Amino acid sequence: MNDISQLPILYSLRHCPFAMRARLALFKAKRTVVLRDIVLSNKPQEMLDASPKATVPVLVLSDGTVIEESLDIMLWAFQHQDPADFLHKNESDGHICKNKEMMALISTFDVQFKACLENYKCAKRYHEANLIECRQACEVYLLQLEQRLTEHQFLISNHESLADIALLPFIRQFARIERQWYLQAPYPKVREWLNKYLQSALFTKVMAKHPLWQKNQAPLIFSQR
Repeated sequence: MNDISQLPILYSLRHCPFAMRARLALFKAKRTVVLRDIVLSNKPQEMLDASPKATVPVLVLSDGTVIEESLDIMLWAFQHQDPADFLHKNESDGHICKNKEMMALISTFDVQFKACLENYKCAKRYHEANLIECRQACEVYLLQLEQRLTEHQFLISNHESLADIALLPFIRQFARIERQWYLQAPYPKVREWLNKYLQSALFTKVMAKHPLWQKNQAPLIFSQR
């Protein structure tokens, strides 16, 4: 058992998609951390001292290093422990490095798709007239995933990659906005891919509900081991 005092501390919010993908990567990489679940309406001072940006996830390493972005936490998780090659560093397709392709896909979805997704969520929430247009803007990116999943089992190749778990929380959000439409939409491969995750033991464990962190409580260990 690791010395608890030497374990990284992860500040997290159960349903935040960025925190969710950080937890997914830590779990997949078999990294052990101390989990501190919070609510944004009552942020602990310890988190604010470590990261003034005041959003989750935040990973505080034992040496005081603070990692504030979810993708950086994911990369840290696999940096020294990636037996399943989630980073796809050892694969190529012709002259195209799969790692570069993977990072480009994540960047596209983090920037472009995420903006479209936020517009779509707002259009639905506030019953705006441009709901269909906002959904169609998202579908441009969903079609890319459908085509990829027609070619192989996962988004980058026939085995799982960082891209799969990085995009998962946001595709989950998309699927929940207009549930009935989504279930009949022309994206069967995306639905199959998403359902495999949502129905997995992995997802159940990563999404488990924990008591909100309070000072002086026993550390909550988050680990696959």
